[in-house]
Amino acid sequence: MTIEKQLPSTRTTELDSICLKAEVIPVITVNRIEDAVPMGRALVEGGLTVLEVTLRTDCAIEAIARLKKELPHASIAAGTVLTPAQYRRVEDAGADFIVTPGATEALYRYGVESPVPMLPGVATISELMTGWQYGYRRFKFFPAEASGGVKALKAFGGPIGEARFCPTGGISLDNAADYLALPNVMCVGGSWLTPSSLVDAGDWDGIRQLAREAADRFHH
Repeated sequence: MTIEKQLPSTRTTELDSICLKAEVIPVITVNRIEDAVPMGRALVEGGLTVLEVTLRTDCAIEAIARLKKELPHASIAAGTVLTPAQYRRVEDAGADFIVTPGATEALYRYGVESPVPMLPGVATISELMTGWQYGYRRFKFFPAEASGGVKALKAFGGPIGEARFCPTGGISLDNAADYLALPNVMCVGGSWLTPSSLVDAGDWDGIRQLAREAADRFHH
């Protein structure tokens, strides 16, 4: 395998400027398109201004486009991007950055050429080294708790000290601080901020409260 082209360092800088204001990134699943904007607004009003919308539902791409339009000061990521074709669709929807659960050669190659930065998912040091070869320096660590959690990230910091991570998967209000204390963690991703019980009930005040709790507790 030859790698002809590497990621421009400006993409890393762009990701840093987004993620460093983010401590906690709510990971959102939108089942009903009409929930997208009120849910996003509640999170932003609670103090969390970087949101990740997973592409696990049919209306996700439309949700990203609406959030970009209605919440211009928020940064909106497209999560669970699996293929270059999906990457292209969320570029068109206006996503500020891309998050993947894992990474393929095809995604790395597409990301190197794309103006929209990608946070590729890794779970092992070998996967991290593959991304590194392509010029990637910022990664999602997923599934964080199942892949060794805080101890694994500490160990990653030995051989590849310049890499920075956004751990996601099994993160909660109780353990987020342990991750954020690590020097190679930029922010954490969590779905605990939008529990389906509150979303299904349209309880946006409840979600605003959860966001505020997280923002108050983890603010730099």
